[in-house]
Amino acid sequence: MSRKFLETDGPAWVAEGLITEEQRQKLLARYPHQAQALGLLPLLGSVLVGLSALSVVAANWQALPDVLRLALMLGSLTGAYAAGAYFLRRGNPDLGHGLIGLGLILFGASIILTSQIYQLVGYDVSGLVAWVVAGVALSYVYGSRLLVLLTVLIGAAVQTYCVQALGSFSYATALMVAGGMGYYWWRRPDAVSSTVLATGLLWQAGLLIAVLHAKITWFFVPAMAIYAAGDWQPHRVGGRSLQVPPLVAAYLFMFGLATFGETDTYANVLRPPLLPYLGALGAVLALSVAGKRARGRFDTLLDWLLLLPGFYLPGGLPLAVATLVVLYAHAGSVLVRAHRQEDPNQLTIGAILFVAATMVAYFKLTWAFLDKSLFFLLGGVLLLGLSWYLRRRNAQVLAASATPERPSPPAESTSNP
Repeated sequence: MSRKFLETDGPAWVAEGLITEEQRQKLLARYPHQAQALGLLPLLGSVLVGLSALSVVAANWQALPDVLRLALMLGSLTGAYAAGAYFLRRGNPDLGHGLIGLGLILFGASIILTSQIYQLVGYDVSGLVAWVVAGVALSYVYGSRLLVLLTVLIGAAVQTYCVQALGSFSYATALMVAGGMGYYWWRRPDAVSSTVLATGLLWQAGLLIAVLHAKITWFFVPAMAIYAAGDWQPHRVGGRSLQVPPLVAAYLFMFGLATFGETDTYANVLRPPLLPYLGALGAVLALSVAGKRARGRFDTLLDWLLLLPGFYLPGGLPLAVATLVVLYAHAGSVLVRAHRQEDPNQLTIGAILFVAATMVAYFKLTWAFLDKSLFFLLGGVLLLGLSWYLRRRNAQVLAASATPERPSPPAESTSNP
């Protein structure tokens, strides 16, 4: 809820008798006016002027003396941090954090340019790791979601450089992102930071699998470890936001397996040794179950359906049927949970998942047996009927949640004359 929303709809609530004017004023007091940020045009003008100066410097960079280069880098870095601190003191956190983030970017650029000036050894990544350390430190100091986003992106960029250019994995970078930002997430589990952190950690896990030349399904062991961490988070929204990216990755994998897993040509890519893989995944499952039990979230246990190792089945019809059963069961679990919690957003997601599984089933199982015109006719009728049913159920859920319970009238007493 925002102050603007209260100012817009509050008078109507008072007129309808939902709240009193005194209550409306108390609500407004909880959301005070925030300091207005600078106008968009001056900010864009400053950015354009800065880009112009940067272009001039870049065009003449090689001709500048080394001392002047260092002075420019140090001056721009110091200026960005000083300006950010100034606007934060003036009560403008958006612009202040933006300038602090600019200073963080300039810090990394200064590391790279200094390495070029003095021709430092190209395979030493300690400077880039220091960039990640600076991002983690600034995120703790200022508590800004923008800085969290930049730090995760910087960690992903540094790790990508290490893997592609150096052919190695920087465990220090991964540790700083997972440990430093993970602890930050545990203390401040807002939805945006949780999603950004989970996505960055998945990228780190994918690069590790690529460097180790392991079967790509090993990716889901660290991915579901991230999911299990969300089960232990006391803040439900923050924990669930951390779990969304791993679940999306697992669903896309299962969906792709149902769509394209027609032959055994994928066996050398997807099938790790059975017992070690199931043992590692089972250990993560046990950790997740323990977290769900501790936090009372057993209603999300069926998320693990997406991790059933169906890729050990032979390709063709057995694999298609097995994966479709999993997709339908997962979509059904989301719909059931949505109806139980009366959550319209989850109801929409479950409907989309159900329709996606239905489309895959038609394309995989019926395309060869039906004439194309009949296929599209039956498919269209089925989807229209499903849409009507889900809309009706959604309307019933919303109506039930919006209708207040009415006390039952007292029983009429009957007396004998």
